[in-house]
Amino acid sequence: MKQPWAWVGWLIVTLVILSITRNPLYLLLILMCVLFVGLALRQAGSDIPTPFSLWKMALWIILLATVFNAITSHYGETVLFTIPGNLPLISGPVTLEAMVYGATNGLVLTGMLASFTVLSLALPVRDLVSLIPRAFFPVAVVTSIAVTYLPTTLRQFKQIREAQAIRGHQMRTLRDWLPLWMPLLVGGLEHAMQLAEAMTARGFASTRQVTGVKQVYPRIIMTLGLVLLALGWIAQLGGAGVNGLAVILTGAFFILGGLWYLGRQSPRTIYHRAGWSWQDWLTLVIAMGVLAICVLPVPGYGREALYYTPYPSLTLPPFNPLLGMAMLGLTMPGILIINRKPDEN
Repeated sequence: MKQPWAWVGWLIVTLVILSITRNPLYLLLILMCVLFVGLALRQAGSDIPTPFSLWKMALWIILLATVFNAITSHYGETVLFTIPGNLPLISGPVTLEAMVYGATNGLVLTGMLASFTVLSLALPVRDLVSLIPRAFFPVAVVTSIAVTYLPTTLRQFKQIREAQAIRGHQMRTLRDWLPLWMPLLVGGLEHAMQLAEAMTARGFASTRQVTGVKQVYPRIIMTLGLVLLALGWIAQLGGAGVNGLAVILTGAFFILGGLWYLGRQSPRTIYHRAGWSWQDWLTLVIAMGVLAICVLPVPGYGREALYYTPYPSLTLPPFNPLLGMAMLGLTMPGILIINRKPDEN
């Protein structure tokens, strides 16, 4: 799979399903699917340096979400203990139902973090930048610099630490970190100067300014689109139904049209444009099918099992095997990566 939009489609479907369900059984199933795809990518050689362990980060997210919801949401019938006093939002009973709901929210955040991590493993920075519309070309360049800064700094820090270890340097006190931070700071400044010189040599930010009607029309179109989008959203809140949805779609069309027109004024050349393979289409079609099963009222799949709440009394969450089997379709990218031939890497 080399098509960025196929991965983006998979990511959007995963995030939508994570957002609409609070059933811990389905959340764990989705998290296992995402981790399976991530392990397949790492086995295929994709890896990025990270300053922290994702597993430890996930545990901290779940723990903090559980504690925060337990001490701020005083609902539920199973009272564990009571926080005395008159502290606003904190004093009151701490219930088991509130802790379970907080842990469920932590699972949702963990699944979203893991999904974005998989996307960063699957796509190089140049493919991520290519997803930004041409109208925001300077933003794309700045984003690419920001995204690559942390991995580059971590690799440089690792090299400096290994070089100092070879020289016999030992880390005992805070003063011993100085031989590590100073070379890292100097190297970062040198890298910034080299990058600035390279961007200047390539003529960055020296394009011809577009003035007159070509600059005004797109802004008018996008402003009109934003107004229609807001009016349609307000109409939907008032129960307008299909008419409100039509206004929202019209506003979105105007916004996309304005972005497309601005993008034509910022031409961008691509050495090799990634095509759509059958693996990309298969992943996208299966992901859309999973989304349709989870969102649309498909007979037999028990979509109501997604909407679980532990309040007012804690009960076992329902589980529909057919819906769980449908969610396994999110593992398709990992299956394709594991089964692909060596010449397809």
